[in-house]
Amino acid sequence: MRAQRVWKVNGVASIGQLQSRLDDLNKRLSQLESQHPESWTIEELKSSALGLSREIDDIRCAEATAALSELLRK
Repeated sequence: MRAQRVWKVNGVASIGQLQSRLDDLNKRLSQLESQHPESWTIEELKSSALGLSREIDDIRCAEATAALSELLRK
């Protein structure tokens, strides 16, 4: 299975959308690990899950930085 790119709305995907995709990937990973522990697909899914979690972290950090900047500006 190939990793799919997350569609972005106005340049930024919502955290909710990304978290939902990450939850789905984690469920699939769990199923695959129990059924086919040696499968190469598991590594692809793990890579996709890590990428999504990084993207979620980036968005959260950007939001926190913007909020802090706004507080400091006042």
